[in-house]
Amino acid sequence: MPNIDPEVLAGSLRRLEKLGTGDVPGAVADVVHAAVDLFQVTGSGLMIADEENSLHYVAASNAPSKIMEQVQSHAGEGPCVSAFVLNRVVHTDNLHEDARWPRVRGPFVEHGVVAVLGAPVRLGGVPVGTLDVYLDRPHDWDDTEAAALERYTDLLQATLSTALAAQRAGELAGQLQYALDYRIVIERAVGYLMARRETGPEQAFDLLRSTARNQRRKVAEVARHLLDTGELPG
Repeated sequence: MPNIDPEVLAGSLRRLEKLGTGDVPGAVADVVHAAVDLFQVTGSGLMIADEENSLHYVAASNAPSKIMEQVQSHAGEGPCVSAFVLNRVVHTDNLHEDARWPRVRGPFVEHGVVAVLGAPVRLGGVPVGTLDVYLDRPHDWDDTEAAALERYTDLLQATLSTALAAQRAGELAGQLQYALDYRIVIERAVGYLMARRETGPEQAFDLLRSTARNQRRKVAEVARHLLDTGELPG
């Protein structure tokens, strides 16, 4: 994947902006698919936080991209989950040698997902999901590529903002609103668990998520209970 020419990136963004947002899901899918050619990668995908604050598959450019998103959503870990939790670009250059996410590493490599670059998708500065690109071979991602992917997410932000304002995307708009409404309380609960249990943000987030799933409650409800009582429910 070569460094992205800023003029090429700007031109691609202008063309995509002309697609309009009358069909929001279609516009989102266009942006995800266009990322493959622009960044010259094997595949790309988009995940948005759902009511459990788990990242949920929304669009993918091919079957391995969809698997990449679904495996992370189920496991609650991976480079894209980390990008969402940490609210910054996260990458892995070679999953054959990267042991940070043991629950997704095997399925990724099995389906040809080897090098991944994930960037948070934000609304009003609040992360609501991630846009991810991958290669089927090792690759040393550099700062230029990371910055280009972050800029590319700006187009998604504009599309999703329109969907939210006009409520044109149905379920997608509901997911976006929930992610915006409850991000702060969830972040506070994550910080509390990090201090109380001396753990990292990704581990604290996964503990909240797994507790909510086990009790069939929303993550925000579990977070509020934790902040009110000092203990996780159950």
